[in-house]
Amino acid sequence: MSGVPARSLSLLGLGAMGMPMARLIAAAGPLAVWNRTPEKAEALRSEAGAVVAATPADAACDVVLTVLPDLAQVREVLEGPEGLLAGWRERAGAPTLVVCGTVSPVALRALAAELEGRVDVVDAPLSGGVLGAAEGRLSVMVGGSEAQAALVAEVLAPCASRVTRMGPTGAGATAKLCNQLVVAETVTALSEAFALARSAGIDPTALADALGAGLAASEVLRQKRHHWIAEAFEPGGTIDYQVKDLRYAQEAAAAGGLRLPAGETALALFEAAADAGDGGLDHTGVYRTIAGGGATDRSR
Repeated sequence: MSGVPARSLSLLGLGAMGMPMARLIAAAGPLAVWNRTPEKAEALRSEAGAVVAATPADAACDVVLTVLPDLAQVREVLEGPEGLLAGWRERAGAPTLVVCGTVSPVALRALAAELEGRVDVVDAPLSGGVLGAAEGRLSVMVGGSEAQAALVAEVLAPCASRVTRMGPTGAGATAKLCNQLVVAETVTALSEAFALARSAGIDPTALADALGAGLAASEVLRQKRHHWIAEAFEPGGTIDYQVKDLRYAQEAAAAGGLRLPAGETALALFEAAADAGDGGLDHTGVYRTIAGGGATDRSR
């Protein structure tokens, strides 16, 4: 199979998270990359010596990392004459598909059952944001066996400072939804705080400094404070993705017989922001809905 490095590791999806991850992994050892927009993959060839796969089939290595928004995109790269499954037919043994996106645990388990005996599916969603990916300090939550968790820790060592096995298949995806609940509700609370401060004439930088030095300090505030200070919401993780994640959290809660009232409130706010046309903004852009900004200024 053309383009596959000796290490037999590939990464598919060079978006906001995938690109910095791939840069660090490629710097540490052989890596094949594929992206729907080839220019991003070519940039990694020149920057870090990554091997560029022309199709997902050409990236069908022993271990494949998908850093894609949802399982719909994972299925797209799996299927068809140029998909991963076609490429894997030429290989001996069961390859490992590591799903790094935030997905439905229910749907993830269904995919793993569908591919059982042909492909080992491991859920390994990421926390730490774009900055964490660039700094090599992601936290990874793994759903799979001990051996699979050890494999994930090995291949993600260049970009992850912590890899935790949460339990069997689907447990990593569920843990990531727990993470997303905390993030979304923290973003909502901080958006309310900055809106209240501005309405009272308090300097937002002074507020960020004060919050960051006390009990309200958080990684969300550390990474995202500039959005609220400048009222500029260029995307990292988007409002649309936050809506997706919160809906999956509600789905998982319902499956467990739970209600998540704060999560429901956060979801309603993010849905309102998306409905107002702000879905492509950074998730801190929910501030605009809370502060009454709507979606009239598309430069923000």
